[in-house]
Amino acid sequence: MSGSGFLEQLLDGEAVEWKPIAEVFHLKNGYTPSRSKQEFWENGTVSWFRMDDIRQNGQVLHNSLQKVSAGAVKGGKLFPANSLIFSTSATIGEHALISVPHLANQRFTNLSLKERYLGTFVDKFLFYYGFLLAEWCKKNTKKSSFPSVDMDRFRKFEIPIPCPEDPKKSLTIQAEIVRILDRFTELTAELTAELTAELNARRKQYKHYREKLLTLDDGNVERKPLGEVAEYSKTRISSDQLNKSNHVGVDNLLQDRGGKVESNHVPTSGNLTEYQKGDILIGNIRPYLKKIWPADRTGGTNGDVLVIHPTDDTVDPRYIYQVLADGKFFNYSMKHAKGAKMPRGSKPQILLYPIPIPFADSPQESLAEQARIVAILDAFDVLTTSLTEGLPREIDLRQKQYAYYRDLLLNFPRPDADAA
Repeated sequence: MSGSGFLEQLLDGEAVEWKPIAEVFHLKNGYTPSRSKQEFWENGTVSWFRMDDIRQNGQVLHNSLQKVSAGAVKGGKLFPANSLIFSTSATIGEHALISVPHLANQRFTNLSLKERYLGTFVDKFLFYYGFLLAEWCKKNTKKSSFPSVDMDRFRKFEIPIPCPEDPKKSLTIQAEIVRILDRFTELTAELTAELTAELNARRKQYKHYREKLLTLDDGNVERKPLGEVAEYSKTRISSDQLNKSNHVGVDNLLQDRGGKVESNHVPTSGNLTEYQKGDILIGNIRPYLKKIWPADRTGGTNGDVLVIHPTDDTVDPRYIYQVLADGKFFNYSMKHAKGAKMPRGSKPQILLYPIPIPFADSPQESLAEQARIVAILDAFDVLTTSLTEGLPREIDLRQKQYAYYRDLLLNFPRPDADAA
C-alpha cells in the first residue's frame, strides 16, 4: 500500500486541523553563554547543543558533547525536555528532538509545546514532521552573506492535528505513523551500516594486497632513490593552454588517492609548471591527505603540487605511481614535512624516497614484473573505486526512498492546497 493510501486508511474520513507554529509552540532563540566568564564553562551539568551534536550523534539526542554550568542559564530557565531545535541561520534546516532540559546555541530556534497542546501531540510525530519543515526552511531563506530563515513566515508554517475532535484517536494515528517511520529509520541505518562495513572490508583487503605486492624480498629487489628514476618537472606551460580539465591545483586533487576533479579556477596569465602524460602529480600541502594523480594528459599546475617526471626507461611510470600511492610514502613525506598548521613535504627528502625495483636478469624481465604488479593493483583500484562510488550511491538511493515514503505518510489533506 502506498504511503498516501495508508494515511487515508488511518484517517478513515476524519478531519485534519491545521495550526500555525506560533500558536502551537513557544519559540525561543538559542544563545552561547559568555566565553569570558570561565565559570560558565567549568564543571558543567547543563546540556548545551550545537550542530556538532547532530552531526556526531544523530537527530534524537539525550546528551550533549559540551555542557555549561547552571550559572550560565539566563534567568535560570532551560528549554524543556522533548522539544525541538531547528537551525534557522547559517546551516539551514537541521533539526533534532531533545529528550532532556537543555540550552542550544544561537544557530538554533527552540520549539517547545505550549501548555494547552501538551496532550495533543506525540513528540516523535512532531520530530518527523520537522523534516517537512526543514525542507520548507531551505526554500524560504533570506539570501545574504549570512543566510537565515524568514522567521515571520516560519511562525505561520502550519502543523496538522489529525482527528482534532477525538484526542485519543489522534494520538493513536500519530503513534502508528511514528512506529512505521521508526522502522524505516532502523532499516535504513542497518543497510547503511552493512554497506559501510562492506566498503571498509574491501579497503582493508586492498591495503593488505597492496602491501604484500610492494613488499619485495631484499634478494629480489634493487632500491633506488626516487631522484635516480625521476625528477621534478623542469618545463613550463603558458596559461592560455590551460582549461578546467588540464589545470590541476591542490584543491582539485582528491583525498585518499581519489584522483582529481575539474578545476574551479584557471589562471589567465603567466606560465605554470607543465606536466605530461605519465607524470605523477602529488599534493604537497598536508601530505596526510594522500592526494596523488597519474597524469593522462598534458597540462599545468603550481608550486603546491609536485610533478614527478619519470626519467628511467627501466622503470614503468605506472609502477612509480603505485609505489608513491602507498601509505608508506605519505607517512615518509609527513615525517620530513615542515610547518605545523599547514605541513608541506620536503622536496629534497621526497627525492630520496626508496623505490623498490624488482631485480631480474634483464631490464625487460624487470619491466614485465613491474607490469604484473601494476595490473593487479590497477584492478584493485578499479574495484575499490567502483565500490567507493557505488555503495554511497546505493545508500543515498535508499535514504531518498525513505524520505519519499516519509513525506507521503505525513502528507495530510488540506482544505486549501495552497495553504502554508
